Parts: sequence; C-alpha cells; structure tokens
Amino acid sequence: MDFLKFKQLVASEAQKLGINEYELYYQAAESISISAFQKEINKFSSALDGGVCLRCLVNGKMGYASTEALSEQEASALLRRAADNAAVLESEEEEFLTEGGATYQKVSTNQQPLPGAECLKEKVLAGQEALYAADSRVKDGSTGQIFAEKMHLAIHNSKGLDLSYENTLVGYMAGAVVGDQGEMVNDYEMRVAPLEEIDISEVANEAVKNAVSKLGAGVAPTSNMPVVFAPSAMKQLLGTYSGVFSAENALKGLTLLKGKEGQKIAADCVTLVDDPFYPQSPMPMPFDAEGTPTHCKNIIQNGVLNTLLYNCKTARAAGKENTGNAAKAGYDSKVSVRPFTMYLTPGKCTEAELLEKVENGIYITDLGGLHAGANTISGDFSLQSSGFLIENGKKTVPVRSFTVAGNFFQLLNGIQEIASEMEMKGATGSTAFLSPAVWVEGLSIAGK
Repeated sequence: MDFLKFKQLVASEAQKLGINEYELYYQAAESISISAFQKEINKFSSALDGGVCLRCLVNGKMGYASTEALSEQEASALLRRAADNAAVLESEEEEFLTEGGATYQKVSTNQQPLPGAECLKEKVLAGQEALYAADSRVKDGSTGQIFAEKMHLAIHNSKGLDLSYENTLVGYMAGAVVGDQGEMVNDYEMRVAPLEEIDISEVANEAVKNAVSKLGAGVAPTSNMPVVFAPSAMKQLLGTYSGVFSAENALKGLTLLKGKEGQKIAADCVTLVDDPFYPQSPMPMPFDAEGTPTHCKNIIQNGVLNTLLYNCKTARAAGKENTGNAAKAGYDSKVSVRPFTMYLTPGKCTEAELLEKVENGIYITDLGGLHAGANTISGDFSLQSSGFLIENGKKTVPVRSFTVAGNFFQLLNGIQEIASEMEMKGATGSTAFLSPAVWVEGLSIAGK
C-alpha cells in the first residue's frame, strides 16, 4: 500500500477513535552500492527500506508508534499503540503539532532514477584503473565505491500539514594506499553529485595525491605555535561540537552556551551560518522534521551568538523563535535538533596568503579520536593529528603522530583569520559541515 492510501486510512481510524491531533512521518529509501578491490568487484548491495512514525496528542501527552507495514490493519493498530504510549507518559513538557498553510522555499533536487548496476560497475572499475595509473607507488588495498540512494520523505498531520520531498543522492569514494621504501600511508577523496557530473579519474587522482603527500612524515615539535586547520580538519571540529549550538542541549544543561544569546563568544571575524539552501548541498531542505519552513540563519555573527538552533518544543520552552531545525535520525526516531549546512563564512584572503601571514606554525589536515578526545560539554579536546609544518609562509614537510589540545570555546575566540576558499565535498545527507582554512592561536602541540 502506498503512503497516500495509508494516510487516508489513518485519518478515518483517528476519527473513529476520537484522536483529533496526530502526525504521520514517512521515510522510504531505495539504495544501491558497489565497491571494488584490486581491480575487481568485491561487494554489491541493493536495498529498499523505510516506514512510518505516528505521533498523537492524548490529554496533552505525545505518544509515538512506528511500523514498516503500510496496511489497513496497521493503520488502526498504529493509532492504538501511540495512544497507549501517550497514556503512560509522565513528562510535563508541552507538546504540539505544526499548523499547515505556511509558505516554503522552492528547492531544486535530483529527480533522476537510480543508476543501473552495470553502469555503476563500469564506473567503479574505471576508478580502480585510474587509481593504479595515477602513481607507481599505489598499492593493493586501494578501493573504490559508488553508492546511490533515492529517498522519499512525507509529513502529514491533522492540522492541515501535507508535505513531501524526493531526492536522489549519488556519490563516488576513492581510497588510495601508497607505499615507498617500506612506508605505507592512505587517504581518500569523495564526491557527491549526479553520476554524469562526477569525474571519476579526477577523484581517483586526488585521492592518490592526498596519500602521496603524507609519505616521509616526521613528528611535529612540542610547542605553543600558530595552528592552521585545513578545511577538512575544521569541518571535523564543527561537526563534533555542533551540539553546543542546540537549544535542546541548552535546556538539558549540556552546553556552556546556555543563556548566552546576544553575547560575544568568538572573534570578530567569526560568522557561523546554518543554511538549508546552501548552493552545493546535495540535499537542500524546504522544511524540517516537524514540517516547519526552514531558513538561513547566522548562528554567530561577527563574534556574537545570535541564536541557538530550535525546534517547536525547545522554542516554546525557551520563549524563542523556532529556527526550523527539527530533525529525526530515522523515521522511527524522536524529534531532536540539528543543523542543515553549517559553515564558517569565508574571509577575504586566500589560503596561500593566510599561510604567509602565519609564517611559521603547523597546518592540520586530519584529526583522530574525536569521540574519545573531545568533551562536547566543557569544550576541552586533545586529539591525535597529522598535517604539515608551515615554514616561511609555506606548507613544507608532512608531520604526524602529534596531539593538538585546547578548548573549542576558547578556540572560537582565538581565531585570527579565515581563508576565502570553501567547497563542499562528500556531504551525503541533510546535515553537512564546511569551512575554509582557519588560523588559530592559543593551542598546544605535543610531538617530539
């Protein structure tokens, strides 16, 4: 049974049961993936999954129930399970559903069908050939993968909300292993775009280039030196600490930014944006997981915390404007808060010009141990890192096996300058993090 018929059945059953306020959240995905190893296909998968979650308000309590089976029997059973769930809740938090009738920004999505298996096989094997041809030091263990997913979201409720969204995501990832004089290193590169727009050879060559640049790495000296986070490293930090900007975490006392809206929390050059319509986003979103219209907002503007990120419940609890950042990790998950495309606004100087200003320091490209080495409440971090030395304004020798330590909130204030170049690579969902290169003072480097 399709979702249109199922929601009609739920509406009829809700009327019989006297349930006047309910919401259906539907999510389905058809996916295909193929990977290659040593110039041969080593894995293929195809899947179709999804389901529907029903939320209903009974005596002010929000009950949840979900199912993968869209049938006449489940339409009634789903409502009864959600109502039973609401009846046993003890939470006193106010709950409500989004009213219909709002205006939503039009977005452009990829409406193409999923590529066929033979096409994906041809592309991924061509990527393997490109990997091995890129450099004589490329070794077995180098891999490639192409994945594609066609997804459908829909939200329907008893208050006139009736939204749907479809999009197809396609991506290619090349992983290169290179070796020289007994040393082995690896790196990868990824693109997400319509398949015909992905230059397989270019991605493979970039993966090999990234890996080769790590050969011959030494250990960084122990020092309090200037640090430049590469775009790849800075977006890792933003992703790790994005929860500090969540109003849900603020209400739970899990972020030090609670109560600091309107206060200065970062250097003047820092403007942090959350944009559901970022031009290169593979998944622009006109509405959030509650059906609220989305919009671009400056979380931090010129160092001042403008707003945290809110959904319906957290905005009502805090007496703030809803920013349209409700999220669900899956169709059967509870509503939470998260950004869409979060990025630091680019500055005016190029990365090369920024390095010239730094003169001597360290350029960090990779961060490890983010789950264990980063405290998202206090902001403290101590992370295994790799990158390059900056000498006389240039990136020079590669370095690895050193630790960078500091505090995320202090880091925001220690930002000296932000470079001008930024591009989106590898975002595969509705949440992405981007950044240009960022020059920071006040961090500790522990190496040799």
